[in-house]
Amino acid sequence: MSAFSAIDEEREIDRDEFTPGIEPQPTWCPGCGDFGVLKALKQAMPEVGRTPEETLLCTGIGCSGKLSSYFESYGFHTIHGRSLPVARAAKLANPGLEVIAAGGDGDGYGIGGNHFIHTARENHDMTYIVFNNEIFGLTKGQTSPTSPMGHKSKTQPHGSAKSPIRPLSLSLTAGATYVARTAAVNPNQAKEILAEAIEHDGFAHVDFLTQCPTWNKDAKQYVPYTDVQQSDDYDFDVTDREEAGKMMYEVESKLYEGEVLTGRFYVDEDRPSYGEEKRAIGEMPEEPLAEKYFDDDAEWERSADLMHYHR
Repeated sequence: MSAFSAIDEEREIDRDEFTPGIEPQPTWCPGCGDFGVLKALKQAMPEVGRTPEETLLCTGIGCSGKLSSYFESYGFHTIHGRSLPVARAAKLANPGLEVIAAGGDGDGYGIGGNHFIHTARENHDMTYIVFNNEIFGLTKGQTSPTSPMGHKSKTQPHGSAKSPIRPLSLSLTAGATYVARTAAVNPNQAKEILAEAIEHDGFAHVDFLTQCPTWNKDAKQYVPYTDVQQSDDYDFDVTDREEAGKMMYEVESKLYEGEVLTGRFYVDEDRPSYGEEKRAIGEMPEEPLAEKYFDDDAEWERSADLMHYHR
């Protein structure tokens, strides 16, 4: 019998299974956009046929980090900016696990920016949800990497002198194979995008606009919004990197002009994931390491023993 017999178990899945019994009620501020992420994620999981036992959710530090406490699955609450390396290790050790990482804009694009770039570059098979509210919320309202130029905060009382990071463009340039933006005020689209991202084989990056009514009243509710896939004003090929890049630049510019554009911006279904590439060249075993080392009869190997030194 498999040590991970819950993986690929075929049964009906209800979204209520993803509500934990110990701490089911989130303690985010009233009106926080993080509620929208939690709801969309709970709705998306049954759509892709994954159970709590088949899912790992890694979170960083910040308001977004509480997500793993309010979502029933395996969870790992990492340190600031480090949800991605933990998620990568888990996926490499147990490829059958559905791995989701989550963090805020400060956690993901600031402290963890290096991990974000290289996880996208290597195309690890996981979903990365970034709660983007343009502010550091949990630490009480400091300027973040996505705060607009001129935004006044505790750390920039005269207004930020820096242009905000362009997360969609950065993701595309780094090598992500699924890039999308949605918003807490658009729950139906959010559920659909998260389901697509989770089903995608490769690194799927979802920039999730989450309003912060307590510490960032400038961003308001991210409304009105326009779904670029539903609008006649926008026509581009999501599989074409050049067209996607131009569209992303327009989307990122208009956000700070008061126009919120959401949707799918780039999808590459052909590029193999990091794990697939490694297995194809023989640098990763076909049998998951997590499965192997759960077996009492398995012979343990040290990586140093597998190396050949030449003098």
